[in-house]
Amino acid sequence: MAAPTSDDPPAGPSPHGAERQRDPDRTRVEILDVATREFSEQGYAGARVDEIAAKTRTTKRMIYYYFGSKEQLYLAVLERAYATIRSSEQELDIEHLEPVEAIRRLAELTFDHHESHPDFIRLVSIENIHGAKHIAQSQSLPGLANPALDVLARILERGRAAGEFRGDVDALDVHMVISAFCVFRTANRHTFNVIFDRDMLDPTHREHYRTMLGDMVLEYLTAR
Repeated sequence: MAAPTSDDPPAGPSPHGAERQRDPDRTRVEILDVATREFSEQGYAGARVDEIAAKTRTTKRMIYYYFGSKEQLYLAVLERAYATIRSSEQELDIEHLEPVEAIRRLAELTFDHHESHPDFIRLVSIENIHGAKHIAQSQSLPGLANPALDVLARILERGRAAGEFRGDVDALDVHMVISAFCVFRTANRHTFNVIFDRDMLDPTHREHYRTMLGDMVLEYLTAR
């Protein structure tokens, strides 16, 4: 029988008494906040549940009580990270805008989110290293993207009906173009700076890149 590792669930009864003494929702959020930082900085293999417990107001036993295992904690971190950007996309009030302005606003939302959530970019990169094997187990992630893509699809349909947008582009094409720029700008910041001596997250370049993204997407959509 293999010896337990530091990330194995501890033996013993579940901490029902400890749970009753704290706010379960607050505790869960606190664990997820710390776990997000640990997984994004150390990767899945490098992150340690002991370290996450040490940086929260809880215990390793309590973490396993809430999440079951290290893998399930990591999956919960991923699900929350994706849910945050998907929720922002759905809440964006752009249905009343003209198609061109609506596309630009949607691109700017993604730009702002990825810039302010570098942990999300690192988590996505880490999960791609693992071949997306963890998010493949998620029951919620596959459906999260559909409402946001529906919003984008309606904008494109309005733009086509107005004769402004080309007809051979779908919502996933546009989503990919926007994401590619925003992810590259954050994920490749350091290597790009070393090679080209330009920090893509330098505040002096921010508005230029934010406008540039919208211009590129709209040039693509209006090209004949």
